[in-house]
Amino acid sequence: MQLCLFAVQNEEECAVLSPPSSFAGSPGDTAFRATDQGSDREKQFKKASDKEKVDQLQEELLRTQLKYQRMLERLEKENKELRKIVLQRDDKGIHQRKLKKSLIDMYSEVLDTLSDYDASYNTHDHLPRVVVVGDQSAGKTSVLEMIAQARIFPRGSGEMMTRSPVKVTLSEGPHHVALFKDSSREFDLTKKEDLAALRNEIEIRMRKSVSEGCTVSAETISLSVKGPGLQRMVLVDLPGVISTVTSGMAPDTKETIFSISKAYMQNPNAIILCIQDGSVDAERSIVTDLVSQMDPQGKRTIFVLTKVDLAEKNVASPSRIQQIIEGKLFPMKALGYFAVVTGKGNTSESIESIKEYEEEFFQNSKLLKNCMLKAHQVTTRNLSLAVSDCFWKMVRESVEQQADAFKATRFNLETEWKNNYPRLRELDRNELFEKAKNEILDEVISLSQVTPKHWEDMLQQSLWERVSTHVIENIYLPAAQTMNSGTFNTTVDIKLKQWTDKQLPNKAVEVAWGTLQEEFSRFMTEEKSKEHDDIFDKLKQAVKEESIKRHKWNEGAEDSLRVIQHNALEDRSISDKQQWDAAIQFMEETLRSRLKDTESVIEDMVGPDWKKRWLYWVGRSKEQSIRNETKNELEKMMRCNDEHPAYLANDEVTTVRKNLEARGVAVDPCLIKDTWHQVYRRHFLKNALGHCNLCRRGFYYYQRHFVDSELECNDVVLFWRIQRMLAITANTLRQQLTNTEVRRLEKNVKEVLEDFAEDCEKKMKLLTGKRVQLAEDLSLCCNIQWTLSHLGCFPALHPKKGFRATFPVL
Repeated sequence: MQLCLFAVQNEEECAVLSPPSSFAGSPGDTAFRATDQGSDREKQFKKASDKEKVDQLQEELLRTQLKYQRMLERLEKENKELRKIVLQRDDKGIHQRKLKKSLIDMYSEVLDTLSDYDASYNTHDHLPRVVVVGDQSAGKTSVLEMIAQARIFPRGSGEMMTRSPVKVTLSEGPHHVALFKDSSREFDLTKKEDLAALRNEIEIRMRKSVSEGCTVSAETISLSVKGPGLQRMVLVDLPGVISTVTSGMAPDTKETIFSISKAYMQNPNAIILCIQDGSVDAERSIVTDLVSQMDPQGKRTIFVLTKVDLAEKNVASPSRIQQIIEGKLFPMKALGYFAVVTGKGNTSESIESIKEYEEEFFQNSKLLKNCMLKAHQVTTRNLSLAVSDCFWKMVRESVEQQADAFKATRFNLETEWKNNYPRLRELDRNELFEKAKNEILDEVISLSQVTPKHWEDMLQQSLWERVSTHVIENIYLPAAQTMNSGTFNTTVDIKLKQWTDKQLPNKAVEVAWGTLQEEFSRFMTEEKSKEHDDIFDKLKQAVKEESIKRHKWNEGAEDSLRVIQHNALEDRSISDKQQWDAAIQFMEETLRSRLKDTESVIEDMVGPDWKKRWLYWVGRSKEQSIRNETKNELEKMMRCNDEHPAYLANDEVTTVRKNLEARGVAVDPCLIKDTWHQVYRRHFLKNALGHCNLCRRGFYYYQRHFVDSELECNDVVLFWRIQRMLAITANTLRQQLTNTEVRRLEKNVKEVLEDFAEDCEKKMKLLTGKRVQLAEDLSLCCNIQWTLSHLGCFPALHPKKGFRATFPVL
């Protein structure tokens, strides 16, 4: 219920009655002269009685106004309690119906969306909001708190506290609470602890929004306040206008505040709530000139004079306050003028105590008693009613026009989309993310469809590539230098046990993890069809990297693997000829690969041979020539002693060096030893391949434990043990992958996708491009147009015939 009490006073009640006129030259002129003294007394008595009557009538009128004001407040309080009960019932779901968003909530969401909307399409935000402007410390924040009925803003004595615009959406609700747009936490405004936390959070957000080297920010903080009896409207509290930049402020602070204020006030449908401090000289005000520039006709400005109690006490002539409220002192024009009191200046005062103080002040104020102010022009309660009425009047007049403007913008965007992407649907960023999410989950599920044979082949191959160097260099070659089979087997057993205890299980787990990553990456990156959409590539890569980063292999896997590998390597019994042939083939392939690598190293050391030098016109460097001479000398020594040990003796090194010096080649002993290592390695591998070929027919002797035979094939048995260990390890790792790790990886992917879905910045970073931005703009435009169109259909925006606005026309 919105009512506004108007003070009405007839001219005859305020005027002093004049005495009846006398006319000279009348027939009774002599009689009047005779009674002149008596009529003067009667006139004086009559004047005195008329003045008393006027005073009595004024006092009676004021008492009547206060009486009806109290009755109105009592009725409003009862109505507030009843509405609170109804809202609480709806909130508990007694009516079992889904509550729709309120009108003010929908309108506030549109404003939030428009604040992020790309202005490149020339669709300006001309929707109404109440812009609160004023000089610093003029009482802007206090007025806003009285309207919101809670002390929600940080306060300071003479210090700039409002450092960025704060959008406050007021709406009615069963509980007095506040919450931020980007947070689900509710602050209970009836509790001091929550009020303090809210003020602290607002201050933190303001300081975070201010860039380094600046004092104020244009970034808007969105806050919703709900409570019983609150007037529905959207207000924006702006930083206070200053005249001088003080120490500690950025040099451009004054210009920045002016720029922010003008940006909000230049909206032709914005209601400007101009706050003027009544306790200081009116001539010192800066904000009035600024408001006059933005709204010279005063068609959307409401002027509010604060601290009227101090003004009445300090101002010598009370008529000066009357001039301000009547709009005669400032050149600025306004739709309405109000005088309010927002407390005694004590930051610990409650809203209720401030209301009582304000009502008590105006009840006893001479400004009302002497008719300098009208009753509807005082108290923040009347101000709140008037501003709310003006706000919704502006909304009614502008919402349909804005909907039409966005309809035209939507048409332009749809045309641009059809011209650029005729075969694609307009999917915004969230829709694209959902599509990519489904694709990624399908690709992860594909991991469970990989065949066991494929897993085991990959694992066995990768594991051998990882450990082959260690097997050849640290186990096979040292054992092969021994002179008999007993020493060979003993050396192999010791080294295999040491390897299994310390390194092999860990290497196996690393190989399995790498294989899983490789397969996962393959499914994520391969194109499933010709219509592959590369717009998801960055997102898929980020999901893959984050999922792999979060995944950790089962800690107990190494211990179980160690036991299995020990048992596999201890077994020397080859059961059939097929396994023997497979071991010989495995050994032969390994040795040929190593021989090929060794010959490549020797070729790099000595340079191209005569054929390559002749065909490709390439030559040897000086170092390559020296190494070639050294290699030739060492090969001569090797031919003289086919069973030469792996290491050169010192006297042999000296002999080689002197032979080379005799041919004019100066060589370092270290170079001789380095070259010898590769020459001997090649010689050994060739002999091992020859021995491997001989062992093809050795299975019969193996079954007889090589009794009565000069052939010994212990190296074949070693490679069979290694091959069997690889197969058993691959099988064990495959079981761990398919039974545990693939499912855990799939769970990690789902968690990463859920986290990304809640992170708007992450989605903006990973889903980019002209197509995404155009679809995003089109989606926003459609949503804004739809919401504005539905706002225009609300019955509250279309009052019935006979409805009279409660805002006083002054």
